[in-house]
Amino acid sequence: MAVDYTVIVVYLAGMLAMGWWGMRRAKSKSEFLVAGRRLGPAMYSGTMAAIVLGGASTIGGVGLGYQYGLSGAWMVFTIGLGLLALSVFFSARIARLKVYTVSEMLDLRYGGRAGVISGVVMWAYTLMLAVTSTIAYATIFDVLFDMNRTLAIVLGGSIVVAYSALGGMWSITLTDMVQFVVKTVGVLLLLLPIAVVKAGGFSEMKAQLPTEYFDPLGIGGETIFTYVLIYTFGMLIGQDIWQRVFTARSDRTAKWGGTVAGAYCLAYALAGAVIGTAAKVLYPELGSADDAFATIVKDELPVGVRGLVLAAALAAVMSTSSGALIACATVANNDIWSRLRGAVRRTEDTHDGAHDEVKGNRAFILLMGLAVIATAIAIDNVVEALTVAYNLLVGGLLVPILGGLLWRRGTAHGALASVVVGGVTVIVLMATHGILANEPVYYGLLSSLAAYIAVSLMTRPTDAAVLAAWRERLAGRDPELVSEPVPAPQ
Repeated sequence: MAVDYTVIVVYLAGMLAMGWWGMRRAKSKSEFLVAGRRLGPAMYSGTMAAIVLGGASTIGGVGLGYQYGLSGAWMVFTIGLGLLALSVFFSARIARLKVYTVSEMLDLRYGGRAGVISGVVMWAYTLMLAVTSTIAYATIFDVLFDMNRTLAIVLGGSIVVAYSALGGMWSITLTDMVQFVVKTVGVLLLLLPIAVVKAGGFSEMKAQLPTEYFDPLGIGGETIFTYVLIYTFGMLIGQDIWQRVFTARSDRTAKWGGTVAGAYCLAYALAGAVIGTAAKVLYPELGSADDAFATIVKDELPVGVRGLVLAAALAAVMSTSSGALIACATVANNDIWSRLRGAVRRTEDTHDGAHDEVKGNRAFILLMGLAVIATAIAIDNVVEALTVAYNLLVGGLLVPILGGLLWRRGTAHGALASVVVGGVTVIVLMATHGILANEPVYYGLLSSLAAYIAVSLMTRPTDAAVLAAWRERLAGRDPELVSEPVPAPQ
C-alpha cells in the first residue's frame, strides 16, 4: 500500500497548497465568495461538475447500482437533469443579478422582506449537505488506513476547512478543477473499464444477474419521481449551486458551461451504476450496498491505480464538502448574522468603520466547519442527513424562488407564507412519517405552493418600483448594485 499512500498524501498536500495560493488572490468579498465572477467556460464546467458530484453520487451511486442494477443511475441522473434545466432556463438570469446568495435574490424580487427566514432554511440545507460529504471521509479513510471513524472525519474535514478558509472560492475553484480531473480519470477511465472486465464483461454480467438489473425502470416509478422532486428541483435553487453560477464571467458562460457539466453528470450516473452492477457479480453477499465502491477498489485494482481511484473518491467528497461549506458560511454571515448585526447597530447607533468582509467570511468558514465536523461525528446515516437537507430545501424554498422568477403576481407575504408553511409541513411529516418517507417532500411542496398562491392573491401586489428594479437587474442593466437588496417601499 506504500505507493497508494504516497498518491493520497501528495493529493492532500496539493489541496492545501492550492488553498494557500488562493489566499493570495482573495483580497475582496467578490474574490473570496465568487472568485471575482471571472471563470471561463472550461474552468466553470469542471468546477460545476465537481460540486454536484460528491460522495453521495460516487459511493452512493455505485451502491445503488449494486442494489438495483442500471436503474440505480437514476439518483445521479436526476441531479444531471436538474443542472441541465438550471443552465438552460435560469442560469443566465441568475448570473446577471450580481448577488451573493439566494436570499438576496428574494429580497430584490420581493422588496427586502424575505432574507432572514429564507436564509435560515438555506443555512440548514447547506449545513446538512456539508455534513453528508464529511461523513463519507470515514468510509474512504477506513479503506486507506483502517482509521477510526471520528479521526477520519476530523482529518478529512480539517483539510477541507483549511483550504476553504485560506482562499475562499478561489481556493475551492482550483481544488475542484483538480478534483474534476482526478475523478474523471479515476472513476470513468480506470475503475469503470476495470470493473467490467473483472466481472467478465456485459455478457457475463447479464448471465449472472436477474433481468431486472438491466431494466432502466427497475428501481421503481415512485422512487424516480421522488428523485426528480428532491434532486432535479433541488439543483434549481440550492445556494451551493447558485454560488457557482455567480462565478461565471458572463451569462453565456453560465448557460453553456453548465450544460456541459450537466451532460457530464449523466455519463457519471451511468458509470456508477455499471460499476455497482459489476460489483454485484464479484461480491454478491456484501453486508451493505454502500460498501461496494470501497470493496471493488480495495480488492480488484492494482497498486497505484487503487491510490488514484481512492483519491478520486476523496476528490468527489471534498468538492461537494467545500462547496457546501462556503455556501453555509456565506448564508450564515451575509443573510443571517449581518442582518441581525445591522439591526443591532441601527438600534445602538454605532458604526466603528468598514467591516473587513474577507476576514469575517473566513471566520465564518472556520466556525461552520467546526459545526459540520461535530455534526458529522454525531450522525451516522448519510442518506438520512441528505434527505433532511433536500426536503427542507425543496419543501421550503422551491416555490418562492421559482415563483419569483416566473410569476409577477407573487408577493413578499406570499413568499414568507410559502417558506414557513412548507418548512413546517416538511419537519412535522419527517417527525411523524420518518425521515426517509416520501410524504414530507410531497405535502411540503404542495402546501408551500398553496400558501404562496393564496397569500399572494390576498395581499397587495409587489410595489411597481421594486419590480422595475428587479427587471433591470435581470436584464443586467444595473451592474453597480452588486450585493445590496432593493429596500422595501416606505
